[in-house]
Amino acid sequence: MSKKPKTAKNCVAGKGKMRDRRHVARRGPLVVYNEDNGVVQACRNLPGVELANVESLNLLQLAPGGHMGRFIVWTQGAFNRLNEIWGSVTRESTQKSGYTLPRNMMTNSDITRLINSDEVQSKVRDPVKVIKGSRLKKNPLKNLGVKVRLNPYAAHIAKSEKLAQERRAAGKADKIKKCRNKSQAAVYGRIIGN
Repeated sequence: MSKKPKTAKNCVAGKGKMRDRRHVARRGPLVVYNEDNGVVQACRNLPGVELANVESLNLLQLAPGGHMGRFIVWTQGAFNRLNEIWGSVTRESTQKSGYTLPRNMMTNSDITRLINSDEVQSKVRDPVKVIKGSRLKKNPLKNLGVKVRLNPYAAHIAKSEKLAQERRAAGKADKIKKCRNKSQAAVYGRIIGN
């Protein structure tokens, strides 16, 4: 019945071996029964096969590791007992007082059709067409335009600084020219004197 769990018995990696978790095996089928007429005794020695009473179903046994789709073998009695224990969406359970299965909140699960319907679209506001980007932060110490926006007097200071620099450059050029003329005159004077 369960060859796969029998062959897939492995030794656990790591320190789990020291903590009574030495071996791990694949999960086999789950047998759900209503009355134990020798079912437990018949299946207890089969590797991987688990047993569960329909009165006390365990979610960790029905979907181990949160994975749906375990192979479950239901006995006829257990299958008939399900309706009595859990009831249905319209009928109450006979075992649990006032319990019905939770019903779906949505009757129509076609969400795309619901969203695109005229009733919903008439209430939804129009999409934003203009995408407004954030302004790039510029350094006012390096960018004069930003500096002037922060301090309007900065333009006057920059202009006066530029004029002063031009005056200094002109004065320096004048001084160099005078010095050169003087030194040339001295050289010519010596040549003529000799």
